[in-house]
Amino acid sequence: MEKLTFYALSAPEKLDRIGAYLSERLSRDVARHRYGYVCIAMEALDQLLMACHCQSINLFVESFLTMVRKLLEADKPNLQILGTNSFVKFANIEEDTASYHRSYDFFVSRFSEMCHSSYEDPDVRTKIRMAGIRGLQGVVRKTVRDELQANIWERQHMDKIVPSLLFNLQDPTDRYGSPGCEKESPAELTERCFRELLGRAAYGNIKNAIKPVLMHLDNHSLWEGKSFAVRCFKIIMYSIQSQHSHLVIQQLLGHLDANSKSSATVRAGIVEVLSEAAVIEASGSVGPTVLEVFNTLLKQLRLSVDYELTGSCDPYCNNTTTTDQERQLQEAVIKTIGSFANTLPIYQRAEVMLFIMGKIPVTIRMNSCINMLAALPSSFLEPLLSFTLMEDPEIRLLVLSILISLIDRHQNTHKFTFLSILSDISVLKLKMDKCSRQDNLFMKKHGQRLYRHIFLTCSEENSGRSHYQALYTLLALLSVELANEEVVVDLIRLALALQDLALANDERLSLYNRCAVHALSAAYLSLISQLTTVPAFCQHIQEVIELRQKEVPYLLPEDIFIENPRYTYLEGEVLFQQFQIAEVLGGSGYNIEILNTPFTPQITDEDRLSKRKSIGDTISLQMDMDPRYSPEREQKSPAEQITFETLKNAIVDSVNGEEQEREKRRLVVERFQTAPFEEIAAHCGAKSSLLQSKLDQIFELTIRPPPSPSGSASQGQTPTRSVPVYEMKFPDLCVY
Repeated sequence: MEKLTFYALSAPEKLDRIGAYLSERLSRDVARHRYGYVCIAMEALDQLLMACHCQSINLFVESFLTMVRKLLEADKPNLQILGTNSFVKFANIEEDTASYHRSYDFFVSRFSEMCHSSYEDPDVRTKIRMAGIRGLQGVVRKTVRDELQANIWERQHMDKIVPSLLFNLQDPTDRYGSPGCEKESPAELTERCFRELLGRAAYGNIKNAIKPVLMHLDNHSLWEGKSFAVRCFKIIMYSIQSQHSHLVIQQLLGHLDANSKSSATVRAGIVEVLSEAAVIEASGSVGPTVLEVFNTLLKQLRLSVDYELTGSCDPYCNNTTTTDQERQLQEAVIKTIGSFANTLPIYQRAEVMLFIMGKIPVTIRMNSCINMLAALPSSFLEPLLSFTLMEDPEIRLLVLSILISLIDRHQNTHKFTFLSILSDISVLKLKMDKCSRQDNLFMKKHGQRLYRHIFLTCSEENSGRSHYQALYTLLALLSVELANEEVVVDLIRLALALQDLALANDERLSLYNRCAVHALSAAYLSLISQLTTVPAFCQHIQEVIELRQKEVPYLLPEDIFIENPRYTYLEGEVLFQQFQIAEVLGGSGYNIEILNTPFTPQITDEDRLSKRKSIGDTISLQMDMDPRYSPEREQKSPAEQITFETLKNAIVDSVNGEEQEREKRRLVVERFQTAPFEEIAAHCGAKSSLLQSKLDQIFELTIRPPPSPSGSASQGQTPTRSVPVYEMKFPDLCVY
């Protein structure tokens, strides 16, 4: 062998003839079952291949690959393994010259077939499968390095390589137990090979590498088990280059759409995989798939609700479904939305929330929002608040939950879980920071809108205990997170306005709702009084609460927000006094001017559209704006209130107006038919003279004096007569 190697290196032009001779000998020995000589010939080829790297190596490689092909086609497992080992050695060699015509199609097909070996002996079967995996790994290494060689990423190759790897990854064979043998199992080797394949994938190759994975999971019903599918895509997401991860998400989203009519368990499995993959992707490169993820998930959520109602995913195929299966899918979708949203930056959370509110109300838990102006822009806050006036109580409660999640930046929500009178708020151990400049700007910009919608939400007749609890939590968080002295006064004014709302004889609010609003106002005033630390204010609130406990306990949360509350007609109410509160706050340095102004927000036309009220309801279109927050200080005339009677009168007046117009036309025609000529001429002359006088006034306004060279008339001189423009003389050169 040493002499042969020296001869090949000394005369490289003879290398192709050496390879052809060894190939011929090996073919003859294989046919005659002389396997010892086969091993000798193969060893000689391997050593020559490792030693020689001249420009004429390509012809020798062709002979070498022909011999490897012969061994892989043999029925003997040992020969297949021998040929695979030689090919792996060849794959690790970096050739100096490229090959333009070499093909690896046979090797891809044969190694893939070996990965699915069903040999009777389990040990031999394992060796064949591992040889096939190593062979595929060698093909990938050999082809991805050289762009001039066969493109291994083509679909016909990936459709063989990827399922072969997944087959061994799914059904791991036991480790070798005999001493001295390799300890790696086919599953472990497959995972290494799969990761290497994905790590080498470029941008344009991701799709061809992922599609066979999806098809394999479909064909073998592996979505329902979830665990293997999740494992596969975790390997994929952690192996590919991070900037390409959004392509995997797009593939999953498209596959979820394609399986819209599949069983709920299949869709739930895809959603589960998407959840795991999306979280991994968001931690790296988010890419352009943010809204696409939410759009697809929301569409699947709507479809699931429809399937739950109809009991069928595809009526043409009799593909039935159950309520439990669809509910599990819906929970998986909501969980995926929440987990993915939590990984997004703050500015994208606001955009996503705005997008979701435009599609379907789905609750998403948003963690710490540092800048409220960025987290709640006007384009998001306004449509969000409009949902607080919807007639559906569940939607209103959902919106309140979203607002609470966005405002709570110090995780204080759980401390206001129970609506009750707190005698000492220090036990809550609230986390508070001084309001930043951005917080103050946010409340100046949106505070009045928030107060107004809180008030209108309290006036809804179908609100329940959970709504009042959420409103109390929202008011408490506003006080803790965003309150300065001005906001504190506004919130106290709002609480007193809620008390007035409960006292008003409004048929929309039941007796229970009125008691609940009283209790909400009392609980919040108790909280805000302790936050302001004004002793006289705290004393007044405490005195009223103690009187209520004795006389009207159903006006406190502890007695009204229970399973079977007992309450009676509101008589002898014990109220919080506005003038007394204003006096004590004013004595402590608070600006109480706004506190003395009644808080009476009215429903606007936009609110009417949000609430979808009937035309017969009396709706005021006057926007109540406090002069302090109005852009113009001057007092404007109140807008006309449009009611049912106004619309009725307008319809009647329009009918009467048409009749009067017809009568007027009849009289004009009759006058011109019966009146003498002199009367008609005098009437027309009067009209023409009136028209001429009006024209003269207009011309007089348009007349300007000619420009003076000095710019103005001298003092003491009589101003010359103004010359009309049409009487001025211009030089010929100035006339166009």
